[in-house]
Parts: sequence; C-alpha cells; structure tokens
Amino acid sequence: MKAAGEIGVTPPLGVYDPLNLLAEPVEYPRRSYRRYVELEIKHGRISMLACTGIFVTEAGFRWPGYLSKSLDIKFADVPGGPLESYQAVPALGWLQIVGFIVFLELAYGAVDPSKEPGDVGGASWIRYADPEVKAFKLNVERNNGRAAMMGITGMVIHNALGVDALFPIVQ
Repeated sequence: MKAAGEIGVTPPLGVYDPLNLLAEPVEYPRRSYRRYVELEIKHGRISMLACTGIFVTEAGFRWPGYLSKSLDIKFADVPGGPLESYQAVPALGWLQIVGFIVFLELAYGAVDPSKEPGDVGGASWIRYADPEVKAFKLNVERNNGRAAMMGITGMVIHNALGVDALFPIVQ
C-alpha cells in the first residue's frame, strides 16, 4: 500500500500508516507487507461472516433441532448477541468449531506465494479478466471487510455493556 491506486488504497484515507509499518527495509520481528495484506483480508472475511451470523440470529433464524442433545440445548435456545451466544454453546461445541477452523486454515488457508494475497480459491472461483472490474471488486471486499471488523467490534462492545448488539439505543 505504498502508492495511490493500489488495491486497498481508497478515499478518503488513501495510504494510512500511522505506525509506519510499511517502512523499508523490513526488519525482524516485523513481517512483510504481504503478510499484513493477507491477514487483513482473512480477518475481514471472518468479520463479515460474524456480522452475518449476528444479523441472521437476531432476525430469528435458527437451525432446527438440538445443539447438544445430552445437555438439552436447542439451536432456538441460543441468543443472538455475540457474547451471549458464545456463553450458550458448550465447551465441546467450541472445540468442534475451533477444530474445523484449524482444519480449514491448514488445508485451504495458506496462500500460495505465486498467487495474489487472499486468493485461496480453486479453479471454480470467479476471477475477473478486466483489470478495472477486478480492482473494483477487490477494493469492495477490502472495504467491506474493514467495515465488518469495526461492526463486529461495536456489537461485542455493546453486548458487553449490557445493551442490544444491533440496536443499542432502543432499550
């Protein structure tokens, strides 16, 4: 993100580097800029999924059946807020979730150095031949990921303060 027009450099901030992380040369223990880009994309995608999960559960959509048959917990019993839902899921459920995420990270999460950062898809993923369309789509994904990171942080803070994650004013 060293020049205007690069993917991720969008108005109004442009190149925003208050901690001077982009300084050259890269010195230990700091990682390369490419690693920061990969992490931003990955965290953005996870945050978009987290926000979508909260929107869907707060809207009342739940899986049918049991989350834990032995503990008699149904999916309908799990609240929609980020901290409340975290507390409602049993430890073995979180172990399964974390195990699945670790599997995905090890199997599909590593980015091939010959590919662009964030390109973890196979041949079936959509790739855009037009460079302008591709740049637009990548900037949209990056900015939506940034917005989702801020959004999920705000939802967690609202929930921790004891108010609704989506509508903190209406109490």
